[in-house]
Amino acid sequence: MARKAAGVKEDAPPEAAPGPGAGHDIPGQVVLVLQGGGALGAYQAGVYQALHDANVEPDWVIGTSIGAINGAIIAGNPPEARLARLKRFWDGVAQHGSATAGWLPALDHWSRDVATVTQGIASFFTPRAGAWMGVHTPVGLEQAAFYSTDPLRRTLAALVDFEHLNGGQTRLTVGTVNVCTGRMRYFTNRDAPMDVNHVMASAAFPPGFPSVRVDGEMYWDGGIYSNTPLEAVLDDRPRRDSVIFAVQLWPGSGPEPQSVWQVMSRQRDIQYSSRAESHLERQKQIHRLRHVIRELGEHLPKTLRDKPEVKELLGWGCGTTMQVLELDAPRFDGDDLNKDIDFSADGIARRWAAGYEDTAQALQRAPWREAPDPMEGISVYRMGACTREA
Repeated sequence: MARKAAGVKEDAPPEAAPGPGAGHDIPGQVVLVLQGGGALGAYQAGVYQALHDANVEPDWVIGTSIGAINGAIIAGNPPEARLARLKRFWDGVAQHGSATAGWLPALDHWSRDVATVTQGIASFFTPRAGAWMGVHTPVGLEQAAFYSTDPLRRTLAALVDFEHLNGGQTRLTVGTVNVCTGRMRYFTNRDAPMDVNHVMASAAFPPGFPSVRVDGEMYWDGGIYSNTPLEAVLDDRPRRDSVIFAVQLWPGSGPEPQSVWQVMSRQRDIQYSSRAESHLERQKQIHRLRHVIRELGEHLPKTLRDKPEVKELLGWGCGTTMQVLELDAPRFDGDDLNKDIDFSADGIARRWAAGYEDTAQALQRAPWREAPDPMEGISVYRMGACTREA
C-alpha cells in the first residue's frame, strides 16, 4: 500500500487543512505532547524554543500539569509572543541565590527544597497554614490542599490570552481526572471554549494543590491517572498524518538504586513515566490493524465495498501515519527524589538548554523523511535520554 503525499488524508474532513507546521517537509500536523513534572518542565520550554527557531510551530499542543501550563502559554499566544511569555513564566518561578555560595552543593539542594516546601513560589503557589495543622479538618474539596494556587491563576491570566486560545489557531488539549469518578478527561478548545479553570484543573496535583471545578465537576491533575497524554492524539478522530514530539520528563528506565533514597526516586520515575512504552506498543498494534483493514478493503470488489454493512466495517480502517519522536529529558548529576521541585535558576537554565539541544538534533536528523513501513501506522524514534553533568 503506497503512502500518499504529505498532508491530510481522507481520514480527515476536506476542510481540515494543515496548520503552521505544514510549511516544512514535516508530513501532516505537528503535535507537541507534554508530560507533567513540575520544575522539569523547563525542558519543554527548550523543546518549544528549538521548534520555534526552526520555524516549526505546533498545530496541536497536548499537556498535563506543567505540560498544560506550558501548552496554554504556547497555544494562548501568537507565535511571535510565545517565547517571551514562556520566559516570563519560568523567570517568575526561578529561585536565585545559594546558602553556601556553591561550596556545599548538598546543603544548597536541601535548603532550596526546604524553602520551596515551606514558603512556596510567589508566582505559583503559597502554603495554607491551616492545612498543615489540621489534615483531618473538613474544609471542602476546593480548600483541601497544602497550598493555594491563587498565584498561578493570576500568573496564567497575565500570560495566556484565552480569546486568542479559543480562536482556534492552535489546538490545545489538557488532561484531567475526575475526582469522584476517577476517569480521565481531556478538555480541548476544538470542542468548546476553554478558560483558566481548565488549565488550573490539569495542574491541580493533590494533596499539594486543590481540585478545580469545571462544568460542575471537580478535577485533579491528569498526571495521577496518566502522565503521558499521548493517547489523546493517537485516539483522536478524525485521524490525520502527524509528527508527534512527545516530551517525556521522567525516565522509564534507569540504573539499579543503591539506597532507600534512590529507591524512592526510582519509584517516582517509574510512576510518572506512566507506562509510555506500553501505551505506544498497544497503539502500534491497533494502528497496524487499521492499516490491515484498509489494505483488505482494496482487495474487495467495488460492488462489495459499496454495501452499507461492508462500508461500516471498512470504516475501522485508515491509512494515516503517526511518527512519534520521543524526546527524553536527561538525568543530571545530583538529580534526586526532589528534582521536580528544583526551581533554582541554574536548574531551570540547564534543563531548558538540554531541551533545546535535543530538539535541534532531532530536527536535524528529521526521521520523518525515512520511508515508513506501509503496513505500520506508527513509527517511533528515540531521542535524547542520557546523563549529563550539572
